[in-house]
Amino acid sequence: MSRLLAIARLTWKSAFGYRLFWVMAALLVAVVLALPLVLVDDGTAKGLTQIVLTYTLSAITVLLGFVTLWLSCGSLARDVSECQIQMVCVKPVARWQVWLGKWLGILALDAVLLAFSGGAVCLLLQWRSHRLSADQQEILRTEIFVARAAARERVPDLTPAIERLGALWRKEHPQATNLTAEEKQLVNNAINARARAEVEEVPSALGKAWDISLGSLPERSRRRPMQIRFKFDTGDSASNPGATYHVLWRVGPSDSKEARVFDDEYPAGAFQEITVASPVLDSAGHLLVQCYNANNASLMFPMEDGFEVLYHESTFGVNFARGLAVILCWLAMLSAIGLASASFLSFPVAAFCSLAVLLVGVSTGVLSRVQEQKSIFEYSGDPPGPARALVDKIAVPVFGAVLKVVNLAASFSPVESLSGGLSITWPQLARAAGQIVLVMGGFFCVAGILLFYRRELAAAQSNS
Repeated sequence: MSRLLAIARLTWKSAFGYRLFWVMAALLVAVVLALPLVLVDDGTAKGLTQIVLTYTLSAITVLLGFVTLWLSCGSLARDVSECQIQMVCVKPVARWQVWLGKWLGILALDAVLLAFSGGAVCLLLQWRSHRLSADQQEILRTEIFVARAAARERVPDLTPAIERLGALWRKEHPQATNLTAEEKQLVNNAINARARAEVEEVPSALGKAWDISLGSLPERSRRRPMQIRFKFDTGDSASNPGATYHVLWRVGPSDSKEARVFDDEYPAGAFQEITVASPVLDSAGHLLVQCYNANNASLMFPMEDGFEVLYHESTFGVNFARGLAVILCWLAMLSAIGLASASFLSFPVAAFCSLAVLLVGVSTGVLSRVQEQKSIFEYSGDPPGPARALVDKIAVPVFGAVLKVVNLAASFSPVESLSGGLSITWPQLARAAGQIVLVMGGFFCVAGILLFYRRELAAAQSNS
C-alpha cells in the first residue's frame, strides 16, 4: 500500500505541472462561483435549482471529466516518452502498482476538486434560496431540499394477457397461417401494445386505482407529507400540445372520511405532482390512490413510471453527497479509460481514443434511435436496398450491444434526481459503484495493466 500511495503522490505532483490543469481549475472556479451569480432565475424554486444545480453540476461534471481524461493519458504517456518510467520500474515496484497508484492519485485529486465544487454549489444554493418568496421557499423545502424515495406498484407480467390475446387473434383469423416474418412481427407488436393498453389505459368516464404498500416505512416517514407523482399521455396530445385534462384524484381508503380529494386539470406528457399533507393509510400500511378520467379521451399512464408515491427518505445533504459519489464513480471509470489508452499508445493518440470512447458514451440518443427504427439510415418510405439491408443487419446488433454497455453507466443521473428532490438511495449508489467502477472500470483496469506489462518501454522511448 505504501508503494501505491507513493505513486499517487508523484501523480499529484505531475498533475500540477500541467498548464492545462491550472486552466481547467480556473474554469472550474468560474463555473462554480460566477455561473450561479451571473445567471438570473425566474423567481421560482424550480428555476433556481435549474440554474444552480442542473447547469452548474452538469458543467462541473464535463470539466472534471475532460481534466480526468487528459491527466490520465498524460500522466502515464509522458512518463514513458520522457524516460521517467525506467527510474520507477527498476525499483521494487510492480507495473500493476504503478498503474493502480496513478489511478488512485487521479481519483483522489478528482475527489478533492469535486468536494470543493459540490460544497460551493450547495452553499450558493442555500444563499440564493433566501431571495425567493415565502411560498417558493416552502416548495424548495418540501420538494427539492429533501431526499424523496419512490414507491410504486410492481410492473405486472403481461405474458398471460399476451397469450390470451394471441389465442383470440388466431381464433378470429384462422386463415392467417402462412405469415411472413415481417407480418408476424407486426401482429406480435399489435398484441403486445393491446396487452399494455389493458394495464395503462383509463378510458373516458372510468377510473383506476393504485394500491401502494408503505407498511415498511418508519413512522416518521409515514407522517410526513407525500407527493403523488404521475404522467399520462393521450391520443390527441401531439395534435393539441397545450391542452389540459380534467382528472379527479382520491387519496386514502375507500371507507375513510379523511381521504383527500384533488380535482384539477393537468397537461399530458409531463410529470405532475400532488402534495398530500397528511396521507391516510389503512391498517395494513397501504395507500390507496384512485383517479377518475372526466374527459372524452382515454388517459394512458405508463406502467414503468406513470405513477408513483414520493416519501421522505433522508436529508438533502446526505442525498447531495450520494449524488457527488455517483459523479465520482463516473470519473473513476474515465480515469481507467485514459490510463488504459496510455498503457500502449502515445499521449496524442491515447487522448484521441479516450475522447472517442467518451463521445460514444454521450451518444445514447443516437444509439436508442437506431434500435427503435432498426436501421442506421433515415427512413425514406422506400424498402431498403440489399446494401443497406446488409449494413443494418451488422450495425444494428452492434449498436444494441454498445447501448447496453453504455447504459450501465448512463442509467444513473444524479443531477436530474437532485434537481427534482428525488432520493439517490444507498442501494442505488452501491449499484452505480458496482456497474460503473467494478464492471466497466474494472474491465479497462485489467486491460490497461495487461497492456502495460506487455509494452516494451525501451522501444517506446526510442520511437518517441
